[in-house]
Formats: sequence, C-alpha cells, structure tokens
Amino acid sequence: MSEPVQPSLASVPYRPDPAILPLAGWLGDRVAAADFPGTRLRWRNDRAAATVGLAGLTDAEWTQHFGRFAPLEGNLPQPLALRYHGHQFRVYNPEIGDGRGFLFAQMRGADGRLMDLGTKGSGQTPWSRAGDGRLTLKGAVREILATEMLEALGVNTSKTFSVIETGEALWRGDEPSPTRSAVLVRLSHSHIRIGTFQRLLAIENADAMAELIDYCLAHFPGPPPPEDAPDRDQPAIRLMHAVVERMADLAASYMVAGFVHGVLNTDNMNVTGESFDYGPWRWLPAWEPGFTAAYFDHAGLYAFGRQPQALHWNCGQLAVALRLHAETAPLVAALERFGPLYMAAVARRWCWRLGVVSQGVEADTQLVAACEAAMREGALPPDAFFFVHRGGRGAAGGALGEALAAYQPVLPDHPYWADPEPQSMLIDEVEAIWEAIAGEDDWGPLEAKVAALRRMGEAHGPAPGAAGHA
Repeated sequence: MSEPVQPSLASVPYRPDPAILPLAGWLGDRVAAADFPGTRLRWRNDRAAATVGLAGLTDAEWTQHFGRFAPLEGNLPQPLALRYHGHQFRVYNPEIGDGRGFLFAQMRGADGRLMDLGTKGSGQTPWSRAGDGRLTLKGAVREILATEMLEALGVNTSKTFSVIETGEALWRGDEPSPTRSAVLVRLSHSHIRIGTFQRLLAIENADAMAELIDYCLAHFPGPPPPEDAPDRDQPAIRLMHAVVERMADLAASYMVAGFVHGVLNTDNMNVTGESFDYGPWRWLPAWEPGFTAAYFDHAGLYAFGRQPQALHWNCGQLAVALRLHAETAPLVAALERFGPLYMAAVARRWCWRLGVVSQGVEADTQLVAACEAAMREGALPPDAFFFVHRGGRGAAGGALGEALAAYQPVLPDHPYWADPEPQSMLIDEVEAIWEAIAGEDDWGPLEAKVAALRRMGEAHGPAPGAAGHA
C-alpha cells in the first residue's frame, strides 16, 4: 500500500548521515534483526519517504531494507538498540531500553534536519527481558491510524514509515490469539529520550552526558532561552529551555486534538517534542478530562486532562538529570516556563483548529473555556464540535455565540468543510478497520481512511507550532 509522491518532493536526494556513531559505544548495543519467516509489504509511506530521498526504492528493495534490514548505503553498518532508563507510571525502572526495536538509519530530510529510522517489532535485544521482541499486525495498523490522524490535526508526531507482515503467530493477552505479526519502521527527528539522560545520571557518566547535550544542541537546537534566563549560555540550560518549549506545545496539541496517548512515561518522551510509540491510545468520544486510554492505568495518571501535568513532571525529571551539568536554580527557571508556554500553545492551536484569528492568550483562553463548556453541555465530541463551529459557524447564541462573535473567521477554502460530517478516530471505527484486515485481508477500509485523513490535514493546513520545535 503506497500513495503518490508530491512533485516538489520527488527530487529530494538521499543523504545518509549516521551522526549517532560517535556516541554508539555508550548509547546502545549493536544487534541483528530477527530472521522472519516471511516479509509481505503492507504499508509504505511514500509521502514520508520522499522527504528523505527513499521514495524511489522498488518494493523489493524496500522489503530488503525494512523487512530484512539490509543496511542502507552509507548508513549505520548494524542496527543499534538504544540504552535508557525511565519512570514508568512514576516508578523508576533501570532495566529498560530498546527491547523490540532499534535505530536503523539516519539521514538528512528535505529541510536539512537529521532524521531517524527506528523500528518496532524487529526482534529481541539485550533489553527484551521476557519479551519476544515482536509486534502484532493489529498494533502496526493502529500505529498507522494514530500517526496519520495526529499529523492531520497538527501534532508533532513520528511518521509510520513502513509495515511488513512477518508470518509469525503471536500470543497476546490483550487481543485474540494467535494473531498476525509485523515489523514497523517509524521516521522521526530523534530517538533521544528523557530516559536517555536519566540513565546517564544513574550511572554518573558526566562525560557521556556532555556529549549527548552537545549532540542534541547540534542537531535539534531550538531558539535561545529568554534574555533574562539565568545561565542561558550554558549548554544544559539551553537544552532544558528548548525541551520545555517543545513539551508544552506537545501537551497543548494533545488537548486540542482530543487525543489520549495512554503511556506518557519518561522513556516515551522524545527531547525533540515529537510524540511517538503508540500503544493503548484513544480519541475522546466526549469532552471528559478523566477519560483514560490504557486499561491498566487504574489511577488515571495519564488521563486526558492530566496529560499536561504528566509532561511537565517528565520535564522535571530531565531537570534532575541535567543537574549533572548545571545548577538547580536555572533549571527550575526553565521548568517554570512550562505553564505559560502551555497556555499560549493551547490558545494558538485552539484558534487554528476552530478557524478563527487569535486575539491573544487572555482573550483566547476565555474562548477555550466557552468552547469546553459548550462541549460538555451539548455532549458534542471534540471532532464534531470543531467541525460544526469552524470559522464561527453553527453558534446559535449563548456564551459560545457571544465569544465567537468577537473573532474574525478564517474562511474555509477547502471542500472538506462542506462534508456532511468530520473525520474522527473513535475506537469502533478502529476495530472495524482491523476486522476487515483480520477477517478478509481487506486493506481497502484502511487505505480509504488514510486518504480521508490526509484530505482533512490539507483542509486544516499547517499548525502553529512552538518556536522551540527542532
């Protein structure tokens, strides 16, 4: 399954740049991919591949690289399973790392950024513990749907690059078994986690952390800290400010998208602010702050409304780790920017999705509150709410109508806004798409959904991201 490549991207060259190699000795372990019994290409994201010069691969070449993991020319000679620690539901775990994935390749994107190709379900590594290192095909399909919907809604997310069915029967406790297996490749701007820094603090490797800080600042620097930020020229402080800006924007983007990630552990937090690693995710069926995605999140730690708090807490753990190279006070000063940055990001992203021109954080925050109240009172799901009221249309009066009347609309100039209903991604549709594949090997509903989501993304246009995005 593939799609046409945009003409403007068709000529982007492949530019390998395995920049991670100088850090590889302490950052990861060289591993080999599993020798799968089969490799049936199910999904190739040529839109993403075109941005890194790989859309010209034949299906046979694609399968060799992303199913058998033959090295790409000029790239990493062998996959690297990354080492990291992390807080998992606030419990520190030093026994984790890439247990069913690895970093496969790095290259420069169309915009010059360093991009990573990483895997999920590619086999066991030294960090697999009792796991089999595999991924279910259903899990891969769900990741396609999550990343495509998030990208359409302006969230800074990894891209599902490739899915290849591998011919193994897997047993899982959370879905009917045996079930089909797959190996997934994702494209993202980095695989450096907050947990990567936590590990270096735990083993007290200050030299390696200095190297890692320099690597991050070299390849995804972000804007400089505010002029009045203490110790703003210190590398660790510059990195902390950049990560706080990105995480505040990521939290806001989740809330405006009505998305619940489900597992916001520090080992799932990319310091570039890109969302990745989608397991028990959900979209809201109604505006409910207590809605959870993971059946095992009994305390609601990562419930919809607690996601900003979770990302702020995770930034705090990065600050703790960076104390190996910086004083506490300037790190705290950076961390304290999270709240105002988050509120500003919610305001600008909310106006963007609603199709109105921002009037500044204070006024926009009042508009957000009116919209939230209207969603609760009218029992409208977020996707339907933003669609119905796009550009100020559909407001019948009351507090919402009064709030919207003060805003200049962004005129809808795409036929999507005349559709009878918006695109959404509720669990019943996700299960129906999977059932077509599981029962009849019918990939048509998935293909149609991806096309519809990309059309929705075109209608929204680019989201107003954070200045701190890498």
